[in-house]
Order: sequence, then structure tokens, then C-alpha cells
Amino acid sequence: MDLFNLRSLAILLSAVGCCNGQSVLPAGPLEGVQGKNVTFKTIIIPTDVGNFITVSWNFNGGSGLVPVVTSAPNGETVGAGYAGRVSLNSSTGVLNLASLTAKDGGDYAVTMVTNAAVQRTGATLLKVLEPVSAVTITSNLNEAVEFNSTVVLTCSAKGSFLTYKWLNGTTPLVTDGKHVTLSANSTVLTVAGVFRKDLVGPIYCTAFNNLESDNSAPFNLTVTYGPENIAMTVTPTAEIQKKGSNITLTCSAQSSPAAVLQWIRNGVPLNVVGPKLVLDNVAVAQSGNYSCMASNAKTLRYLESTTAKFTVVEAISGAKITGPNGTLVAGNSTANLSCQATTGTADARVWLKNGAALSPSNRVVVSADKSSITIKPVQKEDSGEYQCKLTNAVSTDSASLKIVISFGPETVSVKGVNSVKVTEPVMLKCAAVSLPAATYTWKFNGTLTGVMTSEYGIDAAVATNSGIYTCEASNAVTGLSTSVNHKLSVKEEGTLDEGLTGGQIAGIVIGVLIALVLIIVGVRYMRRKKTPIESPY
Repeated sequence: MDLFNLRSLAILLSAVGCCNGQSVLPAGPLEGVQGKNVTFKTIIIPTDVGNFITVSWNFNGGSGLVPVVTSAPNGETVGAGYAGRVSLNSSTGVLNLASLTAKDGGDYAVTMVTNAAVQRTGATLLKVLEPVSAVTITSNLNEAVEFNSTVVLTCSAKGSFLTYKWLNGTTPLVTDGKHVTLSANSTVLTVAGVFRKDLVGPIYCTAFNNLESDNSAPFNLTVTYGPENIAMTVTPTAEIQKKGSNITLTCSAQSSPAAVLQWIRNGVPLNVVGPKLVLDNVAVAQSGNYSCMASNAKTLRYLESTTAKFTVVEAISGAKITGPNGTLVAGNSTANLSCQATTGTADARVWLKNGAALSPSNRVVVSADKSSITIKPVQKEDSGEYQCKLTNAVSTDSASLKIVISFGPETVSVKGVNSVKVTEPVMLKCAAVSLPAATYTWKFNGTLTGVMTSEYGIDAAVATNSGIYTCEASNAVTGLSTSVNHKLSVKEEGTLDEGLTGGQIAGIVIGVLIALVLIIVGVRYMRRKKTPIESPY
């Protein structure tokens, strides 16, 4: 209470009489809020209750003494400006003052006189406070960049004798004196190097005094951050992709605001921006190293994903073996076979013959890249079906070619009897190994017979059919001919078997001669070995 008000209170008390005992009002000051009510309570002894003859309240706002209300035996008198605003309990002296205004602030005094003519007095100071309102948070930034920005929040409010506190959601905001600090009067909250989660409570400012409080609207500050945690996926995941297939690449990153995602191939930005890169009907030229770059225009930060590498391979098709067009003759010809595909590139080639792996030799030479084979010279065993299998990472194709080697004739033979009786039939069959099949001619004793089949037949043999039959097998492709002789003996009934060949007869003669020589040698030897008998005479 200032000196002027103290002086006014003293004058007021002297006007109603000096104090008699302890003050009937609690120690002040008393506070009230504009527009609301305030109650002046009293402290009286129980025996005084209901025994007051008069109760008088007066006010001094600095402009002199003003009566508020007085209760006397003849009734209650309300001072000017207090009509309809005051109510007095004449039994206790308690005063209720409604619809407070700023002008109601000042010194109040009460004088109460009992039936026993005992005077009770008291004085107090009423402070009329401005209502707490318009609690507002303002920020130095509309949006902040994580780690970079320092955010300063200021809380302002209307009201008297205000104190401030900050809430993060419903929890008091915690300061650490470094990252988060408060000013001395708690109206300024500073967040240095702001984090994205610092101000998402939301944040409230509460302004309060002894009588009331009010909260600000919830405050959320946009904190930009990122990009970070970038991730890229490729579907399908294989590093080797087939030409014509569809490939989808996706990219994501944590960022506020959302990051701009730029696609890159082999270090060069593509004209594609967004979370997805779709390669439909992919071409070989689209092979390479793919990545995505995330950027944030607010934070001015960039982050590139890991690189995904894939190679697009064209499937092999149209495999074909190119071989010799002319006739191949065993021992003379050379065969060159080449295996190629219309589309696609083969990583591996395998040659097969008749379903089994082809074995190289000094005649069968496979080129270093296995695209061709050379057979020099060809032999009859080289005939067969040749197959070439072409393989790459995404496909396999094959081709086959049948090769025929002409050879022979060889291994010519005649089957048939060597001797028959007159009138018996004769059938001689000539055979040879040859490709193409051999043609045959027959000679009898060196003279052409006109028979040009593999069989020579005689319905009923006669003696003149005895002789040497020659079968000659020929191959028109190879130009080779081979012959074999067959001796036939036709005998009359009762005659010696003339079926022996000249060789057989010669063998018999030689055998007989050798036997005769051995016998003569043996006899001479035995004669020489006999001991002569001496004559007794």
C-alpha cells in the first residue's frame, strides 16, 4: 500500500472512531478480477454474530472517502455507484461486491457497532486485476531446418501480475540450459539446433496469476529435415534381365517436405522424377547402374541410394548349323560346320553327335570359340546327326544337321556253294559295305555275264557252269570298285569229286612229296646205323 493510501485509511478510521481490538478483516491485500465478484470476509467472535446495531463499509480510491453500504436499525443505505452491485450480511458484516471494474481498486474499511456499544473495525486493500486473455505464441520462423535453425518462441498475454509456463502436450516442457532454454520471466522459449520432435507436443503457453489462468492455442512448428534412410528396390531382383521383360525400380526416403526423387543411370540423370521407374519391354541398351537421388529444397540436402546393377541380355533364337552342300567322300572330303543364331549372343556352345558330346581328335577340330568344327578328312564313322546348343544367361536354343559320308565299297563277299551236281540249282549272293549302296556286275571266267544284281542264279547246273565267278561291287559316288572270286564245280554222276581247288590240290601234292622224302631219309638212316656182323671165318 502506498503512502497516500495509508494516509487515506488513517483518516477513514479516525472518522468512524479509533480501533477497538483486533481487525475484523483478514490480512490483505484482497484480489479480484474485472467483471467478476469479490467477497470481503470478516473475522468476528461468535458472541458478536447477529448482535451488530450498525455495519458500515466505505471506500477510498484516492479521491476521498466514498460510502459503499451501511446497515442500521432503520434500514440499509447503498452508496452511489454501488446499487445492484453489493450485498451485505448485517449479522457478520461480510460484503460481496459484484461486476468489478478497475475503479473498484483501492482501500476498503468496515465499522461494526455491537449491541453492547463495542466498536469493531477493519481495513484492507482491494486489487482489481485485468482478466487473463489473449495468450499467444509467436515464432521467429515459419518453418525451421533440423539441426540448422534456432527457434525462438515468445508468449504474450493480457492480464495483471502474470506468470508464464510452457507445456509440451500435457507435460511441462523440460529445459536443459543449452538446447532448450527459457528467459528469466519464462516468456521466451529458445530451441537451438532444433530437432524435428522438439515442437510437436503440441506446445502450449499458460499465463496465470493468483486468480485465473488461460492457455494459448496449440502451436506446432514445421521442422524440415532429410532426406535420410533412402532405399531402392528392383523387381525382379536378378542381375541378368531378359530383353523384352518389364523391370520396376522403386525409391523412398524419409524427408519433410517430401523429397524429390531423381533417377540416375550410369551417373547421368534420366528424364524421370518420382518414386517409381518402370522399364517396359526393356532393351539391351538399358543395361547399367541405376540409382535414385533424393533432394529437399528446404533443407538443401541431397542423398543418393545404393546402386543397382543389371544387364539386359537378348534371348537366343534362330540357331542354325551351316554345313557342306556337296557330297562328302570318306578319306577325301573336308566338312566345315558353323553354328550361329539369328538373335542373341551365346555365352557357351556345346557340340553333340548322335546325342553324345562330340570328342575332338586329330581329324575333328573345334574352334576356340566353339562356333565351328572342321573334320578333315571325313571318314565313314563321321556320319550322323550333329547338334549345336547355344546358351546364355536367359535362354538356350539348339540346331541340328545330319551329315552323310559316302564310302566303299568294302568287305565284298560271295556266299554260295562251291560244288553241285548236274541239274542242281545254284544261287550266289554278293554283298558289300557301301554308302550309297553298291552296284554289282558278274563275270564268269573273266567274261561279263550281263547280270547286274547282287545275286547270280543257275536254275539247273551243267558241267560247263564249272569255273570262276567274279562279283564286282562299285560305288558311283566314291568311284571305287572291289571284286571277289568264287569257284564253282559241277560234277557228273559217279565222277570224282572235282571240287578241290587248285590250292587244295597243290597242298596235297606237296604233302605227299614231303612224306616220301621223310620215308627215304628214314630208311637210309636206319641202314647206316646197323652194326656189321663179322664173319667167323
